[in-house]
Amino acid sequence: MKILVADDESVSRRKMARIMQEFGECMAVASGTDAIAAFKDAWAHWSPFSLITLDVSMPDVDGTEALFEIRQMEVDNQVPPANRAKVIMVTARSDINTVVTSIQAGCDDYIIKPFDAEMISKKLMKLCLV
Repeated sequence: MKILVADDESVSRRKMARIMQEFGECMAVASGTDAIAAFKDAWAHWSPFSLITLDVSMPDVDGTEALFEIRQMEVDNQVPPANRAKVIMVTARSDINTVVTSIQAGCDDYIIKPFDAEMISKKLMKLCLV
């Protein structure tokens, strides 16, 4: 499984990448802009990501905006829903507006920080990725 982790906070990014390396090939980036670029590049090389984790709050392009662009690229490229990347939003915020906005943008699940390997594993099982 090919995995993309996007988080502007280095500790969270490294922690998530370390956990995800147990499940597949993992690339970590520090911004929403970098996540969108990595997604485009992966598709250009016919090697798309199976799973993407996006921090909701990032300074340049936030996770929700990045998710919207990623989903739009999948639609524009006629990627069938079953073949689209699974996207998990990651945030310290658990308010209903953040959750609803993420779901409306097209996320598959949601993780509240702090997270651990067991929590991640359960989410991946729920999404049938392990």
